[in-house]
Amino acid sequence: MQTAIAFIIIFGSLVFFHELGHFVFAKRAGILVREFAIGFGPKLLGIQKGETLYTIRLLPLGGYVRYAGAEMDTVELVPGYRVALQLNDEDIVTKVILNQNDKQLSDIVFMEVEKADLIHDLWIEGYDEEEQFVRYQVARTAVVVENGQENVIAPFDRQFESKSVGHRFATIFGGPLFNFILAFFIFTAGALFMGVSKNEPILGDTTSDGVAQEVGLQKGDVVTAIDGKKITAWDQMVGMIQESANKEIQMDVIRDNKPMTFTMKVQESVMKQGKEEFRKGVIGVTYGGAMEHGVIQSIKDGGEQTWYWATLIFKMLGKMVTGQFSIDDLSGPVGIYKVTDMVASNGLANLISFAGMLSVNLGIMNLLPIPALDGGRLIFIMIEAVRGKPVDRRKEGMVHFVGIMLLLLLMIAVTWNDIQRFFF
Repeated sequence: MQTAIAFIIIFGSLVFFHELGHFVFAKRAGILVREFAIGFGPKLLGIQKGETLYTIRLLPLGGYVRYAGAEMDTVELVPGYRVALQLNDEDIVTKVILNQNDKQLSDIVFMEVEKADLIHDLWIEGYDEEEQFVRYQVARTAVVVENGQENVIAPFDRQFESKSVGHRFATIFGGPLFNFILAFFIFTAGALFMGVSKNEPILGDTTSDGVAQEVGLQKGDVVTAIDGKKITAWDQMVGMIQESANKEIQMDVIRDNKPMTFTMKVQESVMKQGKEEFRKGVIGVTYGGAMEHGVIQSIKDGGEQTWYWATLIFKMLGKMVTGQFSIDDLSGPVGIYKVTDMVASNGLANLISFAGMLSVNLGIMNLLPIPALDGGRLIFIMIEAVRGKPVDRRKEGMVHFVGIMLLLLLMIAVTWNDIQRFFF
């Protein structure tokens, strides 16, 4: 149950902040946002607030922000269509009602539509119940009601495609950007809560199966040298040990103000990443130095951790390009759930670091130039900026549709691999 809660909180937060980035920049650009959704598929919960519908959907595999102006978003009033109009005191239409029971609308004006423009000039004309020709202006905030559902109309200047290249680029880029910002705050909060290592070469607890305990090293020992080379920092010591797998080393320490020397053979740890095996030396000891608590140190650590994970993920992507990684090495929601379970069992510090890493990963993956992802959409916007006119929307839509289908197939394959890896 704890794993499920941790997974829901972490994954839900990453998706929420990603979509919030799109939402915030869309609002700043004046784009009408129809829906802010967490999840896909059938709606489980929906709350209409202002012009936006906020929903939670069945499949927790992501989310989306639906902007005004999409093909399915357009309301077309064809000639001969009978509608009911609600007018304000200045005879401006504030509500256009479709498919309603006449008996419920006795106080509203009825019209048989001849022509209408609910996008550019905002008017509607036709014939009233006395067959007199009438024309009304439509308010910019007018609502269209169909089958009981209300939607604010979307004048062209409030649609996504009407905005400048810069505004559209910022709106799409806002999602990944908020993931990077979230990662920074997660790492910073973790550092504030648990402190930042002072990087002192002081030993902490030793593991029962490690060579450190075997040769007699103890918690609190201060490492001063390895093989005669002076040690001044924990990461320096770790680096030397990792490079000494299966080699014998001599470690000088100070214990209770007395110098001591220990000789040991460094153990080897093997970790697989894709087709490649990484071997490093370990002696079975944790960090035992002091931790700093402070805002400045925590902010610095938050930035360093965000940068570290971003560069590491880019290196992993490079290995995918060169064939060192395959589809069998990728993980989907099932794999992330299992890793969450393992990480959560190792303490809050590891869980916080894992959440920050996932946020960085989500931001970077969405920026990849793949159709249907944010990166693919940004490519089309940049092409438009260079050539001075947009790519044909139908062609772009087809490219994104193909991308969605391929991503769905990839998700199915990755999920199946996860199921086989962890349950069979």
